[in-house]
Amino acid sequence: MKKAIHSDPFNTTADWSGPDVCSYTGVFCSPALDNPSLDVVSGVDLNGADIAGHLPSQLGLLTDAALIHLNSNRFCGVVPKTLSRLSLLHELDLSNNRLVGPFPSVVLGMRALRYLDLRYNDFEGALPEELFEKNIDAVFLNDNRFDSNIPQSLGSSPASAVILANNRFVGCVPTSIGEMSNTLNEILLHGNRLSGCLPSEIGQLGNVTVFDASYNHFTGAVPETFAGLRNVEELDLGHNVFTGVLPGAVCNLPKLKNLTFSHNFFRGKSSGCSSKWKARAQTQAGTISTAVVAKNNPYPCFSPDVAKATAISGAVP
Repeated sequence: MKKAIHSDPFNTTADWSGPDVCSYTGVFCSPALDNPSLDVVSGVDLNGADIAGHLPSQLGLLTDAALIHLNSNRFCGVVPKTLSRLSLLHELDLSNNRLVGPFPSVVLGMRALRYLDLRYNDFEGALPEELFEKNIDAVFLNDNRFDSNIPQSLGSSPASAVILANNRFVGCVPTSIGEMSNTLNEILLHGNRLSGCLPSEIGQLGNVTVFDASYNHFTGAVPETFAGLRNVEELDLGHNVFTGVLPGAVCNLPKLKNLTFSHNFFRGKSSGCSSKWKARAQTQAGTISTAVVAKNNPYPCFSPDVAKATAISGAVP
């Protein structure tokens, strides 16, 4: 692997020479599962080393490795197909690098994989349906360039965390998401190009603590079924095109600590909403946030109170 390194500013791999591989910085060894008298490479951890280079095909020779952590470096190029040989790999962290190409399908062949982190790279294209059919507990794909629909197989995933934020995903949230009710704890969808109505099946996610659908193009009303999000602590629906009235059952979810619904086209909140979620009129980038609107207001996007309270100055671009 050292031959694939072009820059090592912290000299992390300075001791990578000689036959005693287990003494190398960032390399961990343990007894082989099939031969306890033999030590084998069970992990590589070069997190935060700022190493520049590419991922060599020889990584596929580490067939006893349980983890490969290479985040926060400057590895570029594509993920080698030889990684499909890593049948014992439990954790793969390639986040915060400069990797490119389509979703690395080699991970689909890693039978033991439970943790996948590909954040902050330049992967693009579609996600394979098979990804969410694997027994992976955490899927981190945010801040890439994926631009497909979210696969309908999403509901087949046993993951507790699915992070898809800041990509270019389009289309609707699959209705199958409700099938994740037993395992899903956190899902982040913000910063995409998702559209349509949020499916009522989201209300089945009784174990979710964080749900963020902000900065998309969602439309329609917030489903009354969101009352089923009994464990949600953070709910962000801001910066979409929601309409109607924010249901009181959403405002009064028992564990809710942070609720954001600004920059939509709500007519207001249900009378069941407590005063702690009082909407504020403010301007940001020429957009007025959600505010309570009088029923007789002929201009439903603006209330008389908002018009009086909001001072807009400067030229309209």
